[in-house]
Formats: sequence, C-alpha cells, structure tokens
Amino acid sequence: MLLSYFKIAWKVLQRRKFFTFISLFGISFTLMILLVVYAMYDHTVGPHTPERRVDRLLFVTHIGLWSPNSQGNSDPSYSFLNRYVRPLRTPEKISIATGGSYAVAYVGNTKLKLSLKGTDGVFWQVLDFDFLAGRPYSVQEVGTDAHVAVINESTARRYFGAVAGAVGRTIEADAVGYRVVGVVRDVPAARYLSTADIWIPLGLTVDVHEPNYFGNCMAILLAPSAEALPAMQEEFKQVMRHVPVQDPKEFTELRIYANTLLANTVRNFVSRNDDEPDDGVARFGRIAWGMALLFMLLPALNLVNLNVSRMLERSSEIGVRKAFGATAGRLVGQFLVENLFLTLVGGVLGLALAAGALALLNGSSVIEYAQFALNARVFAVALGAVLFFGLLSGVYPAYKMSKLPAIQALKGGTN
Repeated sequence: MLLSYFKIAWKVLQRRKFFTFISLFGISFTLMILLVVYAMYDHTVGPHTPERRVDRLLFVTHIGLWSPNSQGNSDPSYSFLNRYVRPLRTPEKISIATGGSYAVAYVGNTKLKLSLKGTDGVFWQVLDFDFLAGRPYSVQEVGTDAHVAVINESTARRYFGAVAGAVGRTIEADAVGYRVVGVVRDVPAARYLSTADIWIPLGLTVDVHEPNYFGNCMAILLAPSAEALPAMQEEFKQVMRHVPVQDPKEFTELRIYANTLLANTVRNFVSRNDDEPDDGVARFGRIAWGMALLFMLLPALNLVNLNVSRMLERSSEIGVRKAFGATAGRLVGQFLVENLFLTLVGGVLGLALAAGALALLNGSSVIEYAQFALNARVFAVALGAVLFFGLLSGVYPAYKMSKLPAIQALKGGTN
C-alpha cells in the first residue's frame, strides 16, 4: 500500500510541474538557509577539534570590577587565575593561556602576520588537537621557558614549504627563534579561544608576577565528567564570592564567570553582557528558535495553499474512493505520504544546495581555516525540518479533503 502511495505521489508531482517547482523551491531554499546557519552554529560551539569534550569544559575569559558609579572589565591576569582559579578542587585539569596576540615572521621578502597564543603545558591535555607531526611541548618545557613552539599546518606550509620536516627546525617570530616541536591541523578562527598560528610557552608572553587583576589571560577548566560540570561551576562561584575586590575605594563588586563555550560566545558576540550574571543563553535560544519557526512557517503556509489547490483538482478521485469505502483516516494517510514524499525530495535538494553553499564558504576565506560540513547533527536538523514542512503543510488540507462528502466530491469541489 505504501509503495502505491509513493507511485501516486510521483504521478501527482508530474501532473502540475509549475506547482511542483514552486513547492520544491520553497522547501529546498528554506532548508538550505536553515542548514547553513545551523552548520555555522555547530562549527562555532559544537564538539569539534580542539574542544571535542565541549560538554566538560568551562572558560574564564573576562573579569569585571563594578560599582554604581564606575565599571571596568578586561581579561584576567595570570596571577589572578593562578592564585584563585588554579586551586579549585572539582576540575580534573586547569589550564591557563593568553587570549592571543600577533607576531610577524618573514619568508624571504614575504611578511607573515601570525596569530600567537601563549599556553601552559596542561593546555594540550585539556584540549584535543590533531597533531600531524611531532608533539606538544611539555609542562617541564613551559616551566623553564624553553623557546619551543607548536605551529599549525598552514604556517608550516607557508614558512617551511611543507609539514614534513618542519619539526626540529626553527621559526622566527618577532625576531625571536623557536624550535618547532609539533604541527597541528588548522583550527578554524571561529574557535576563537583556542585558534592560533603558533603556540609558545606562557612565560614567554606574559609577566607571571603581575599583581593586577586585569591582564591578557584566560583559564580553561575540564570537569571529570559532563555530570560534574554544574558542581564545578558552583565551586567556582563560591570561591569567587570570597575574592577581595581590588581597589575597594572605587569598586564594590567583583564579577567573573566560568562559562560554557556557548555561553561565552553569546556573552562576547551576541548579548555583550560580560559583567552580568545572566549569560544570555536562554534568551538567545528563544530568539533563535522563534526566528527559525517563523522562517519555516512562511513557506509552510504557502505549501498549505498549494496543497489545497492540488487536492481540489483531485476531488473526483476522492469521491470515487469514498464511494468504494475508503475511510477518512486512509485518505489522510495517503495525502500525508504524498506530501512527505514531496518534502523529502525538496529536502534532498536542500541538502545538496547547503553542501554547495558551505563548500563556497570554506573556499572563500571569509572565516580563516573554516571547515563547515554537513555532519550527523546537521543532518538530524535537516530531517526534523523536512518532517515539520511535511506535516504542517499536509495535515490541514488532507483533513479537509477527507471530510468532503462523497457526492459533493464527485461533483468536483467544495464550498
């Protein structure tokens, strides 16, 4: 029976090619936009290299001093993080790194502007980089401020000509030589907390004895498990409540938070409320879902009108089937299968268009080292959107036509 419904659906699609084109275009274009947006979201905050264990990570990237009359905020200093964050007991591991800076290297007369990040040795244990050659520098090498470096694949190709053979050679950045100990796969610029062209030991980039709270560092906290993340966040809150406020004559409150990657991204790029307790994730989620539903609702309503017109043309067929005993449920099932078939075809076209659009984005260098892809999570979103289109645009027309009296249907329509 189901196979027969699919055959009928295929014949119906071929009957009115213009209506079919409009329907498929609406579904595929809407789905393409949704998939591209979701792929970019997943690319930025999803479990990808090097934040593969994103459900176990918290990031401390901003610190604020507040009073009713004065506010100040910046990245925290190494001394603050080392004194108040590193002693936390709940995290499995804690890493401190710089927020990032730039260095200049030369290959002949060619100038390379390289993003540079200073890290401790634990950085390579908290995050999961894909090493193409060599190894990360060790905790001992960081402790002795050894002039060693890990570089990304693109820097290895631009500076040394190839990844092979880069390990063990020296790269000069800002006229300082570093021995390359490892080469990692490029980290997309969208992973802004971990991306760099070159990583070097933390002591070479910051003053570890700086007493001020403000600096150029961040902390990454790795929980023992995803279930332990709330406990880790709660311990962080409790400890920060007892941290004395720097310059108490001017400021009355210290504001600093340990955020998930999503919350940190929302704070930095969407809500801009670095100093507020509310990270803005719930509000961002409501707005995103509302816009997505609205965006899907408009073509779905258009499909409803097209389906009503298409089914009215088949009123005689419906009348004959009802006269021979077809139930309302069977008719609704047939029309839903036909509509789902149409939306599945549109979904396949939408996936193809989205894959092409993401490939263009990857090759355009709009986002450096971008690696947009249609993975399993994006595919699941596509499947959900297709089912949404199919059910929303098919249920009402199918129900209306199934309730049409057989005699009135045989006459060719309804009032």
